[in-house]
Amino acid sequence: MKKVAIVSCYFMENYGSMLQAYATQKILDNFGVENETICIKGLDKEIKYRKVKYFASKVLDIDTVRNKWSFIKHSIYKIINLYGFKDKMKKRSAAFEKFLPLFHISREYASFDQLKNVVSSYSSVIVGSDQLWLPSNISADYYTLNWVPYEIKKISYATSFGVAHLEEKFQNLAKSFLTRINYLSVRELSGQKLIKEITGIDAKIVCDPTLLFTADEWMDVQPKERLIKKPYIFCYFIGNNRDQRKFVNKLKIVTGYKIVALLHIDEFIRYDEALVDEAPYHITPGDFINLIRNAEYVCTDSFHGSVFSILNKKKFFTFKRFKANRKGSTNSRLDSLFNLLGLEERMLSPNDDVEHCIHMKIDYETVHKKLNSFREESKKYLREALGI
Repeated sequence: MKKVAIVSCYFMENYGSMLQAYATQKILDNFGVENETICIKGLDKEIKYRKVKYFASKVLDIDTVRNKWSFIKHSIYKIINLYGFKDKMKKRSAAFEKFLPLFHISREYASFDQLKNVVSSYSSVIVGSDQLWLPSNISADYYTLNWVPYEIKKISYATSFGVAHLEEKFQNLAKSFLTRINYLSVRELSGQKLIKEITGIDAKIVCDPTLLFTADEWMDVQPKERLIKKPYIFCYFIGNNRDQRKFVNKLKIVTGYKIVALLHIDEFIRYDEALVDEAPYHITPGDFINLIRNAEYVCTDSFHGSVFSILNKKKFFTFKRFKANRKGSTNSRLDSLFNLLGLEERMLSPNDDVEHCIHMKIDYETVHKKLNSFREESKKYLREALGI
């Protein structure tokens, strides 16, 4: 069997993105399938150029500008090194760099044309997971697999649109590339509905790659010992909702535990500096799992923060990052997972009573029975898609 090519966002300095990309590789390794992840270097200039054109076309779209403003502000603060921000981000980047050698990366391709010329050396190309079919990524035309010849098998594993709706223009583009993919699976119910509306195809819902493994199976990429010795509340917030921070502070007062947090993930949030007792920046993706595994409580608005809390059977509270029905909202992935596992009550409002919340029990025996079933169904789909 020829090698399988993986198309993922392994290069993103984001804990969830890197861990799901690694998990996709890891499951193929476990299946005994030789694989490599397509190197983004050499292709990234074309991809970035196409994305810039997309965002330029949206410059008058308030929701798009609002969603990108945090990224722009993050970049500006790094450049001017406000509050030592540049130095902190250098430490974080170095930590991500330490994780990269775990990937089987292909040789570098100078352009899409060069990649197209060699893609026939693979038996199949698998794209996923994460929010790779966001409108900006559809415009970039990399994760669509349009560059893969018709005769090469194309597989989507748990790929997400990141949004519940697409504009008509992107529906047409999506229909074009989706109908070329031989095995279509998505991570959320909203993605399944979207594909059905656009193409009439019934896509399979499978679990995020990180959920293909148990907590014990994730031990090989993280330190065995606790990174933080004393009991703590671990916070991992992507958004900037102040009320959610107030909940965390109340939790600290009630429990007496210190707050350990990974700060400024997508944007610089100055008031978070005063909230936390410890804010490490040298944290690798493996360390990220360790911080969740050993926490007394986890507070997050992150999908993968929630995933690893569930895998490690933690007491956790998840908050929605976006308001309901807001354009560009990515809440759907959390809704799908929590509904499937019966964890709807772990999705809190920041105004919920802390005393009540800390006494809410999680029936992890039932949760993990459902998760194990979902995991096995997902593995079965992937084996079938790969022809093994």
